[in-house]
Amino acid sequence: MIVVGGEALVDLVDDGGSRRAVAGGGPFNTAVALGRLEVPVAFLGAVSSDSYGQILTQLLRDANVDTSLERRSELPTPQATVHRADDGRNSYTFSLAATAFTDFPAELLPPLPEDAWAIHVGTLALALDPPASAYVALLDREAGARRIIIDPNVRPEIFGDADEYRRRFERLARLADIVKLSEDDAAWIYPDLPLADVLELLLGFGPRIVALTCGASGAVARSRIAAVRVPGISVRVADTVGAGDSFGAALVAALLDEQALGPRLDGDVGEDVLRRAVTYAVAASAVTCTRTGAVPPTRKEIDARLRAPAIADPV
Repeated sequence: MIVVGGEALVDLVDDGGSRRAVAGGGPFNTAVALGRLEVPVAFLGAVSSDSYGQILTQLLRDANVDTSLERRSELPTPQATVHRADDGRNSYTFSLAATAFTDFPAELLPPLPEDAWAIHVGTLALALDPPASAYVALLDREAGARRIIIDPNVRPEIFGDADEYRRRFERLARLADIVKLSEDDAAWIYPDLPLADVLELLLGFGPRIVALTCGASGAVARSRIAAVRVPGISVRVADTVGAGDSFGAALVAALLDEQALGPRLDGDVGEDVLRRAVTYAVAASAVTCTRTGAVPPTRKEIDARLRAPAIADPV
């Protein structure tokens, strides 16, 4: 089982002049994406007992996500308003203060199930305190006993001081087996470094794999012995919310399928395996972009996308 830790919130997305509430939060999206890809997964985080929170919990269960590690909070569900730019990128305005997002103290961290072999953490949960200190404590506690996957999923609007965040991120990258980030994440964390140098730097911290998404251009990835670049897949874009989360989940699922990731697997990942895994992840991201809101694909949908011809409207 993979334990995904972090926030579950509601995204308010523009829908033809009105705003529609859809489930969101990078860790929530990742847990749902893993569940839809038939990877055993549990969600670890605070979820409100209000009506939105009840919907979030049900959506996790509908995706076969174990919710036994949820902390039920009497505080309201956090919200994020999604602002779409003409270039397809999104920015966000967050309402987090005095919400369930903050209701996750380190002293109440639960023990993890015995079959939990990996922990995935990122987005707001590693940037803002509370609850960042609780999740950092979790990773410190479990490092060496379980695989660690980090996705910074930077939100510049709210992440605060980049130097302070960089120090935390690099410390956690030294604990990680996989680091996944976007080109925008890399530009914010390391504004003076070319993308190739960011990959090299992060790989030097010790992860087995570093993957970097590049929007319409696809993705690049490095292991200790291989480097690959996979082009994007052209689709008619409805929304890019959650595309990176789907990429990260599909990358993990594909590496599991390739027997390149797991509780007792720590060998080097070769070029062919890495290319197939990143190709699968790029396809998952492309499917997500054809839908409004973060709606990750199933294996059947990813397979169909890989077989289908590209169309003229790029991601």
